[in-house]
Amino acid sequence: MKPAYIDPPPHADIPLSEQLLAAAQAIQGVMAGRSLSDTLDQTPAALRPAAQALAFHAMRQLGFAQTARAILAPRRPPDRLTEALLLLGLSLLEACLRQADGDVLPQNTPIYTEHTLVHQIVQAAQSHRKVRPAKSLINAVLRRYSRERSTLLPQILGQPLAQWNHPDWWVSALRDAWPQHWQAILQASDQAPPMTLRTNTRQLSRDALMTQLRQAGIAAQPVADAGLVLDRPYPVRAIPGFDQGWWSVQDASAQRAGELLPVRDGMRVLDACAAPGGKTAHLLERHALRLTALDSDESRLTRVADNLQRLQLNADTVRLACADAAQAADWWDGQPFDAILADVPCTASGVVRRHPDIRWLRRAPDVARTAALQARIVDALWPLLAPGGHLLYATCSIFPQEGERQIQAFLQRHPDALRLAAPGQILPGGPDQGDGFFYALLQKA
Repeated sequence: MKPAYIDPPPHADIPLSEQLLAAAQAIQGVMAGRSLSDTLDQTPAALRPAAQALAFHAMRQLGFAQTARAILAPRRPPDRLTEALLLLGLSLLEACLRQADGDVLPQNTPIYTEHTLVHQIVQAAQSHRKVRPAKSLINAVLRRYSRERSTLLPQILGQPLAQWNHPDWWVSALRDAWPQHWQAILQASDQAPPMTLRTNTRQLSRDALMTQLRQAGIAAQPVADAGLVLDRPYPVRAIPGFDQGWWSVQDASAQRAGELLPVRDGMRVLDACAAPGGKTAHLLERHALRLTALDSDESRLTRVADNLQRLQLNADTVRLACADAAQAADWWDGQPFDAILADVPCTASGVVRRHPDIRWLRRAPDVARTAALQARIVDALWPLLAPGGHLLYATCSIFPQEGERQIQAFLQRHPDALRLAAPGQILPGGPDQGDGFFYALLQKA
């Protein structure tokens, strides 16, 4: 999964109708089952920042827009692109009208005047051959919503899909798992996350990096051992030290992995499921290790190498291996590891602030499917750990099947595993403003 660093503002030098159409095409891809990162990769570079900002807003308000569309236009639009443009228009129009009412909107919400937005949405429809026949429908739906909003809103918000902007199964799962916190989790998931850096302490101290940021007019607050939460998101090239490898973008919760795994210089360490390499790099920034970075995706493994090179970390002691972590016989040399980081695949339900399309791409059976995959991986990794060694289990999930229940089942299967102190479940938007994560630290007898 590619990191979503920022919600950049739309580009004023590109016609708004082109921005809207590009965003709708990205949304169309999500409706067809593709990730927003993949669909945005197909967007022309000049349009991509604006399309991302608009599409992110639509993803965070998609349940509201879908419910409103179903009421205003009960017959589904003739094609996905038309529907995507209409959903984008409804989500943006509601933001415009809320601002006109004096509501305080989340940071980075795209705002236009009502007239401009409706006109430009219709212009976007006019510009595309497939959508052009539906421009009158789009115009009529948006204008009716503007006229009748006061009477339509109670009907729309009476539906859980519109109220929470998450699929019904997701809301039910959180309500069951976190009866005291489920509403706060859903509300936090609809907010754009902060931009958090991790200082490369091989290059400079966190205090020195803060000084460099302050001189560039960027305010930041310390978090975790080496982290800095910025006052607002910035393009990475606008922050001092990117090319020099002074820092990486990494969420505060994700930074805990490098701090939690007990390692010392010279240890033999495995980072299973390593791509794109943030945790690999963090371990190497903290210690001189003989490290194996493993991932089943060769193209993503290339990003690990690129990150290590940018951060000027010693790659001579790092082995990059493209293989399935659950098939140890294909890649393990028979020498035990002193420590293993098992940042296993998951539903990514804890990072929907950064990837708001995830909630619409996942299905209820995915939770059990990923939990089964996780169990296979950790069972395969455990024999590779030396006696006395440590395995840190990590997921960016907030579903207990991928966290606490997974570890409880593992301990039942492996009586030689001792559970040590670790944060357990971290819910999104906590004191560190981090994503949802789960950590369990295990020691082998």
